Amino acid sequence: MTIKLIVGLANPSAEYAATRHNAGAWYVELLAERYRQTLKEESKFYGYTGRLALGAQDVRLLVPTTFMNLSGKAVAAMATFYRIAPENILVAHDELDLLLGSARLKLGGGHGGHNGLKDIISRLGNPQFYRLRIGIGHPGDKNHVVGFVLGKPPTAERQLIDGAIDEAVRCTEILVTQDAVKAMNRLHAYRLG
Repeated sequence: MTIKLIVGLANPSAEYAATRHNAGAWYVELLAERYRQTLKEESKFYGYTGRLALGAQDVRLLVPTTFMNLSGKAVAAMATFYRIAPENILVAHDELDLLLGSARLKLGGGHGGHNGLKDIISRLGNPQFYRLRIGIGHPGDKNHVVGFVLGKPPTAERQLIDGAIDEAVRCTEILVTQDAVKAMNRLHAYRLG
């Protein structure tokens, strides 16, 4: 199993930077920071990109600067340019259906109503990519979902999300240099407190 591209989903601009919907970008930004890499805007890939070496594997990073519902445009542009197959892509995104402060890794599946995933599946023509699902909790009422994902989590919630992201970053090297099952076992066992 080889991950060659890691994508962190987000909405562009400072207005959205601290919102729950940008949890995927928080993960890629922390990953870049840990490996002392800088993300640079690259217009042909419609996003901020970077590279890092995990073991012997060269991994590209991408945070799209398109709006969430057009994420596939950026992912497809980079995947096509570097000839990266869907199964070699990891997409990190916020997940309403996971407990706050947890993260899960999986291969394939539907989009679960997530507009970023929906567009990526549509543009790649294939749902068989890895997903890092970062739990942001649920507002309890589906009518409040949009405001919730586009809202900024209170400090205590942000700390829980950051804890899960930190653990996900630690598991990324295991995922890339060893195997998905080992990374999943460690990540899925993680609990704050």
